[in-house]
Amino acid sequence: MALDVDAIRARVPALKSGTARFDAPGGTQTPQPVIDAVAEALANPLANRGRTTEGERNADDIVAQARCALADLLGADPRGIVFGRSATQLAYDLSRTLARTWGPGDEVVVTRLDHDSNIRPWVQAAEAVGASVRWADFDPATGELLAEHIEAVLSPRTRLVAVTAASNLIGTVPDLPAVARLAHGVGALLHVDAVHYASHAAVDLAALGADTLVCSPYKFLGPHLGVLAARPEFLEGLRPDKLLPSSEAVPERFELGTLPYELLAGARAAVDFLAALEPDARGSRRDRLVASFAALEAHEEPLRERIERGLADLGGITVHSRAARRTPTLLFTVAGLGPAEVYRQLAERGIDAPAGSFYALEASRRLNLGDEGAVRVGLAPYTDAGDVDRLLTALGALTR
Repeated sequence: MALDVDAIRARVPALKSGTARFDAPGGTQTPQPVIDAVAEALANPLANRGRTTEGERNADDIVAQARCALADLLGADPRGIVFGRSATQLAYDLSRTLARTWGPGDEVVVTRLDHDSNIRPWVQAAEAVGASVRWADFDPATGELLAEHIEAVLSPRTRLVAVTAASNLIGTVPDLPAVARLAHGVGALLHVDAVHYASHAAVDLAALGADTLVCSPYKFLGPHLGVLAARPEFLEGLRPDKLLPSSEAVPERFELGTLPYELLAGARAAVDFLAALEPDARGSRRDRLVASFAALEAHEEPLRERIERGLADLGGITVHSRAARRTPTLLFTVAGLGPAEVYRQLAERGIDAPAGSFYALEASRRLNLGDEGAVRVGLAPYTDAGDVDRLLTALGALTR
């Protein structure tokens, strides 16, 4: 079934501004049900979690419901869902915890395709304990990161491989199950950055082969926070830094301080909103999420292809997103115009298509785009053909 994009757009108040938004890879706009869920959480009694007072019960229920919702989204166990301020914060916390078991002679693998939040925490944690870092490259001509690129830098001393499920810069989707088999084959853990991927595909922790995985609800219609998913039994074996009186239970062991209950309520509402994108879907919330993401892909792929054809027809534009399998995210440069200038001129025409390296600094440099990067356009459930036509018309005016 096709998405009812008009109905989706009608429930996203920020779209009333009239801007054609292609900035979704940096964060989506918020549907009214998510806004309402945040407000409702704050409007009712809240307290530290417990089961005695109404405020305690409200907080406890919000956390439990959010864990179940994110577990459904990620194909995980609610007992393995950890909440944090951001995916970056969670990666740093996890890297410092895991690095306690590393030492000289051990190796960590990172890739040049990744967002820096899936590079620097691991590099810095390895350096702190004397472990080595090995870099897996990608092919800048095709944008592909292949399993063989990872295999080339693995060894019996590899302790962890950190890799993206989808590049936030150029959209490349590596073959993670193949990477997982290679990593696990040498006894290494696989940490997956699914921040960009989770906006466009149904995530399945076990199917991807990830030991740990992070995502950010604000990239898929929710509020600003980070989520880590892992098997509960894996988390049981880790001992992160924590306050003495705070819980030893998993996953609470990994959550520092009081959780932002209102944001967790919003995250749960965002998952429910996604599960309803395909209104005819039936079954469990997980079943409906899988169906909705299939419908979302069927909506986004033709729009991506329409943009690509339009850019090719304009001339003077180089598209750097070229992998065979990728998200609807396009990075491009315009001959004779710097990325920041293209961004500015598009913004003047009511089109939000930001420019930069978007924290994927290693990838931007590998593409010979330097730290300046390029212009990025990404799609969301609320993107429609009218947005695409406005983008192409505006770019046509810039390239003439």
